[in-house]
Amino acid sequence: MKKPRLLDQVRTTAALRHLSARTAEAYTYWIKRFILFHNKKHPLEMGTPQIHTFLSYLAQELGVSASTQNQALNAIAFLYQQVLQRTMGDIGTLPRAKRPKHIPVVFSPSEVQKILSKLAGTELLMTSLLYGSGLRLTECVSLRVKDIDLDRRTITVRQGKGEKDRTTMLPRNCIPAIQHQVETVQLIHRRDLLENYAGTTLPKSLERKYPSAAKELAWQYLFPASRRTADPATGLQRRHHIDESALQRAVKTAIRRSGVPKNGSCHTFRHSFATSLLEQGYDIRTVQELLGHNDLRSTMIYTHVITKGRLAVRSPLDEP
Repeated sequence: MKKPRLLDQVRTTAALRHLSARTAEAYTYWIKRFILFHNKKHPLEMGTPQIHTFLSYLAQELGVSASTQNQALNAIAFLYQQVLQRTMGDIGTLPRAKRPKHIPVVFSPSEVQKILSKLAGTELLMTSLLYGSGLRLTECVSLRVKDIDLDRRTITVRQGKGEKDRTTMLPRNCIPAIQHQVETVQLIHRRDLLENYAGTTLPKSLERKYPSAAKELAWQYLFPASRRTADPATGLQRRHHIDESALQRAVKTAIRRSGVPKNGSCHTFRHSFATSLLEQGYDIRTVQELLGHNDLRSTMIYTHVITKGRLAVRSPLDEP
């Protein structure tokens, strides 16, 4: 039997290790870049010197960020340790680029309202959830009907970053728009069922265990794509969720039209969510859980931008 190509082995191993689709895609990209950089030499013929050269090229010639350089190193480590089953040895001692500490851009509550006033419909609702619930963009677009609990006013985030589930609040102000959105999904779903619809996309393991779930309303995406697409593997018609780029463009346009002089993005609303809760005096551990941070240090970054505490100290220039 012919041995699979190296990149196919990478994808298979990533699936077996339950890496997210985004991580698997990133790792495959960097491994391919690493091999092409060294004129398609097989990784088993290379080692620490070649890895050093590649990482130095990324930093010095391309000027990539420390996080990008570390992602490339993680991908190469995955290749050697998990795919090729090779002991890292000296490769494991490679220094990681030190990530600079940046204070995140944060919108004030009044700035948030100015930006939201430039949005409408689904884009307004999604952006409101980014700010009001602290969702990541990928978490927002991946929400399904069953993840919304209107009675308890909660949102369940399934397999967020780090493959962890968590619960966060559903803003009271969003409930009417959420109800309307669910009704819209119901209409789309009924029309899909009358046509050649194979159901929404599901994780493979779940689809095997519950084959009928893909056609149940509860499993439909809360923010479905405008059109169905053919499954590359089977050719069956399925409806995925809205593309992230659609909301990213809408938010960038809204920020510009609002006149808010900050270089923000969808993720800035999550930063603003955390900062606002801390300014209101909520416990940092609670904020950590709502954000889904594994490490408290990730949440601590927001203490540098809150307007209470040390930033509330009166300047000597303002003293009478």
